Amino acid sequence: MARFADVTPAPVEPAARISSLDVLRGFAVLGILVMNIQAFSMIGSAYINPTSYGDLTGANYWVWVLSHALADQKFISLFSMLFGAGIVLMARKTQQGGARPASLHYRRMGWLILFGLLHSYLLWSGDILYTYGMCGLLVYLFRKRSPSTLLVSGFVFLAIGSAISLGIGQWIRSAPEEALIELREGWQPDSATIALELAVFRGGWLTQMPSRSAEAFLFQAFLFPTAFLWKASALMLVGMGLFKLGVLSGGRSTRFYLGLVVIALVLGVPTIAYGVHKNFEAGWDMRSSFFFGIGSQYNYWASVLVALGWVGVVILACRSASLQRAARALGAVGRMAFTNYILQTVICTTIFYGHGLGLFGYVDRVGQILIVFSVWAVQLVLSPIWLRRFRFGPLEWLWRSLTYWHVQPMRVDLAGGVAGAGVP
Repeated sequence: MARFADVTPAPVEPAARISSLDVLRGFAVLGILVMNIQAFSMIGSAYINPTSYGDLTGANYWVWVLSHALADQKFISLFSMLFGAGIVLMARKTQQGGARPASLHYRRMGWLILFGLLHSYLLWSGDILYTYGMCGLLVYLFRKRSPSTLLVSGFVFLAIGSAISLGIGQWIRSAPEEALIELREGWQPDSATIALELAVFRGGWLTQMPSRSAEAFLFQAFLFPTAFLWKASALMLVGMGLFKLGVLSGGRSTRFYLGLVVIALVLGVPTIAYGVHKNFEAGWDMRSSFFFGIGSQYNYWASVLVALGWVGVVILACRSASLQRAARALGAVGRMAFTNYILQTVICTTIFYGHGLGLFGYVDRVGQILIVFSVWAVQLVLSPIWLRRFRFGPLEWLWRSLTYWHVQPMRVDLAGGVAGAGVP
């Protein structure tokens, strides 16, 4: 048996990949844009309080409702599960190859954290890579646990996150009004605050920098330890457990995946709909509907059920002969998930921010979803074309090369092999 020190680890070859994971990952990274487009195109409060900015009647109302019920926290939950599954899979394959998985993993997470910081401060404050890198440092310690332990641990992490949110929400409900002035400005900004934010993001890149940096710091210093850490880690643990049970790799019966879809439709979506009803009934009052209020808990928990329902939908679609072409395109998007995620930022900030077309605040929710469909079309077409010639997306190649401390072969020859694969 080879000693660890004698082995040079290498990325998984395309032929050895688990196709269902790539398809699910592609589906998730496209779905994430349904919610992110609101953050790209409108003032920050509109993401958490739809009544704070923009038209919310007619078709715009239904775009928001459907996005909230089917996408908000669902695709990021699915992506978190897949990230957890990827940690288990990579550690397993690295160890089978005789190398040390821990050093490789932590180096990989370190680079991801750096990428997240660059993304959040230079391009867009709504970055998720920093959160994934930080959570990846923690959940790796659970990788050898049994599926049942992983699933229970995930539930515990979810409960801790929920308890923290409700605790902060209780403070908000009991705090004196003068202590909530800044929070109210972020929840329901006045016309002057809205005008200032519009001016900032309709301005040039340097004009945006102070606001973007402040938002990124707020997310990383406050929202990460109080909210993002717990739910993202929880879903990664759940993903580890589901991967070990064969759920994410398509190893369960058709009846099982149909069951996931039914649970999402019977329990998940109605719970979210009830939460929407309660928030509108309360007039989207900050004390009940805020990120840390009781009104947020319906979607917090039910989003997990809907995310699992999407797993069922995608796996069942992969088993349909008539949908294989679509599955291959989604799989290509998933193999380039890092590149496609950052590409979405580049495209959308160019459309909405002042260093590009400057449409920030001008596009209603119907227009936003049409832009989402257009970006999907671009990525579904370009990703397979790119992978016919290259092993990885450009950012995947960079991440792997930095992780393995070795420039990875990139091009694929016409015979389907790797150009230069034999060159040390």
